[in-house]
Amino acid sequence: MHRLDFATTGILLIGKTNQSIRALNKLFENKSVKKTYYAITIGEMEERGEIISAIDGKKSQSNYTLCDSVPSERFGRLNLVELGPRTGRRHQLRKHLSHIGNPILGDKEYGIENLILNGKGLYLHAYSLKFIHPFTHGEMHFKDGLPQRFKKIFHTLQ
Repeated sequence: MHRLDFATTGILLIGKTNQSIRALNKLFENKSVKKTYYAITIGEMEERGEIISAIDGKKSQSNYTLCDSVPSERFGRLNLVELGPRTGRRHQLRKHLSHIGNPILGDKEYGIENLILNGKGLYLHAYSLKFIHPFTHGEMHFKDGLPQRFKKIFHTLQ
């Protein structure tokens, strides 16, 4: 129903029948699905922000909230950031965070060359999806807790 980059962990929504696939796709098209991601980013960040830019010639928007921040000998500062994409462009969150100078830890494509973390993967996690079920009209809210590797950096998550 929606795309996750290969290296992104977390929730993925799948439809079982053609009818459900069409209905769920419509929810995504109408922006009726609230998606929440978490990422670990590099560098000093504002407490919250809205990033609006064109990606592939189309308007894109992401909101972020800084949840926690820790000093890092290698990276200067690492941040746990909650992300709310308002549109769904390819690599949107990765591009937006890189654009404001706070690339996602482990992002080889959009990261800062001398700050690439090799072999650990991308620190981007699809945390939750929330929407009204297209057939039952009940509220659906799916969550996938943060990976252990996030908790190793931010001990407050234990």
